[in-house]
Amino acid sequence: MITKPIAKINLGLNVVEKRSDGYHNLQTVFFPVSIEDALEVLPMDSAFPSVVDCDLKVTNICIDGDEQRNLVVRAYNLLKADFPEMPRVHAHLYKGIPTQAGMGGGSSDCGFMITLLNQMFGLGLTDQQMIDYAARLGADCAFFILNKPCYAEGIGEKLEPISLSLSGWYLSLVRPDIPVSTREAFSLIKPHYPELNCRDVVQLPVELWRGKLTNDFEESVFAVHPKLGAVKERLYELGATYAAMSGSGSTLFALSRQPLNLNEFSQEGTFKTTISI
Repeated sequence: MITKPIAKINLGLNVVEKRSDGYHNLQTVFFPVSIEDALEVLPMDSAFPSVVDCDLKVTNICIDGDEQRNLVVRAYNLLKADFPEMPRVHAHLYKGIPTQAGMGGGSSDCGFMITLLNQMFGLGLTDQQMIDYAARLGADCAFFILNKPCYAEGIGEKLEPISLSLSGWYLSLVRPDIPVSTREAFSLIKPHYPELNCRDVVQLPVELWRGKLTNDFEESVFAVHPKLGAVKERLYELGATYAAMSGSGSTLFALSRQPLNLNEFSQEGTFKTTISI
């Protein structure tokens, strides 16, 4: 069975409180983006000599670390603990979503894996039950059960679908080859409540978003990586109506009425694309 995990951007991201468990409470609007991975899962033959229940192979983009710590495997193991009758599986993950980009690639793989396993093996889980499982594995994972524009609070698991259409807009994305540590980004944040809630701002015309729709990570991340701030400003110079960083970076995105010329962002390792929404 094959599924195609998609990416996301954050339309506004405000870190409002530090929690007693060390995490942070957020306010953000998740918006799905049609940049995809591909995830194939097949039942493992009972005679196959594997020492693991979920055998994962990742291709196209190299991901450092033990593949058994990948969120795809962790999602399988989480469900396996409650549904021990699930057979062992082979999983192949083809990465098309850039990593360390603030686009939710790993979280999406996790959410889509939970949905796929639920369908593939008839687990009978509701959306809310799958959201609860996904939230146990990562802050953004729960969004990828719904995959529609959502306002989110908590660590990102308290989801409220919202009516938001960006039809007729072009979305440009530039992810320079600059890794940003999410842990470091959070360590530099000073939690506070914004003057305007992003849920309300995104209901305004996009032309009014600049200065009202903010990402709290930009100040600290741009201080450490000024090139990212320069990319954002260049997107405005190229004609963006609204530009911002997604998540804790390092992807910058822009909304415009006409496609932007991104040819100058051609350095080795840079991901760039324009999508008609």
